[in-house]
Order: sequence, then structure tokens, then C-alpha cells
Amino acid sequence: KRHGQSSDDLRVPQVTVAIRSSLQSLGEKIEELRELLLRAVSTRQITQLEGDRRQNLVDELLTRHKQLEASYRNEGPEPDVSRSSLMAGGVRRGVTNPWLLEESEETRGLGFDELRQQQRRIIEEQDAGLDALSSIISRQKQMGQEIGNELDEQNEIIDDLTNLVENTDDRLRTQTRHVKMVDKKSTSCG
Repeated sequence: KRHGQSSDDLRVPQVTVAIRSSLQSLGEKIEELRELLLRAVSTRQITQLEGDRRQNLVDELLTRHKQLEASYRNEGPEPDVSRSSLMAGGVRRGVTNPWLLEESEETRGLGFDELRQQQRRIIEEQDAGLDALSSIISRQKQMGQEIGNELDEQNEIIDDLTNLVENTDDRLRTQTRHVKMVDKKSTSCG
């Protein structure tokens, strides 16, 4: 400690270094998050719609990071207002901060690696559910094919019955004509 320097004077550079380090770490984490998101969308781990929603959130994070850096360097307009709105997560242009939504009980207090493990577990559960659904759909397809085959057989039987009925109907008409002729001849003879 130099003569005439207070402990507050010594802490300012330490805080400055800590802030600079935290901002750099935040930037790296945001970039890592962006890359993971691109990978998740390209490997279809999440839908394009969900990817777009998350990309908007990452873009919002990047904007906030730039605002924090500008505030740190006192480059932004009205740095005090900017800092307070960043820290409070305030409303900007009528848009509320999506990160301030209530976090679910499942993810509360989890770190980055734990969240990634939880995401993998959820994906594995979804895959197991999709496998079960695929099995059910396969069985239904097989049942549908069997029903179709049975209907084809029944249609053939109905066609055969229709032909038999038509043949019987034709014979019945022929026999009826013969009976009418015999009856007519018998009445004219007698």
C-alpha cells in the first residue's frame, strides 16, 4: 500500500479486471451458445421454429452484451440509464426481456453442463417415445394391410355371389317363361 492510497483506490483496478474478464467470458459463452444452437438446428435436434425462437433470444443476448461493453467503456448514450435498464432487465421499445420469464423447477439452479445433460436425457426420452410410437404405427399399418387383404377376399366372395345370383335369376326367368308357355298351351288345348 502506497502512502496516501486508500483501499478503495486499490480495489478499483481489481473490479475493472473482474468486469473485463466477466464480459469476455460472457461473450465467449454467448458464442458457444450460438454454435450449439446452429448445431442443434442442423442435426434436427430441435425444430426450425424452435431454433428461430432461440436464435432471437441469442441475438437479444448479443445486443445486451454489446450494451454492457459500451456501458463499461462509457461509450453508449446515457450509460447510467443503460446500466440500470440492463441490470433490471427493463423494457426496451415495448418488448419485455424473454430471459426474465419464470424458470421452471426442472432447470432452476442447474449449471451449463447439467442443462446439457438434462437436454440429452430429454432427447433420449423423446427418442424412446418416438420408437414406441413407430412400433405402434407399424402394427397399425400391418393391421390395415391385413384388413385390406380380408376386404379383397370378401369382395371376391361378393362378386362370386353376385354372379351366382345373376345366373340363378336368368335361369329363373327362363323357367318362368317355359312355365307360362306350358300353361298357355295347356289352356288352349283344353
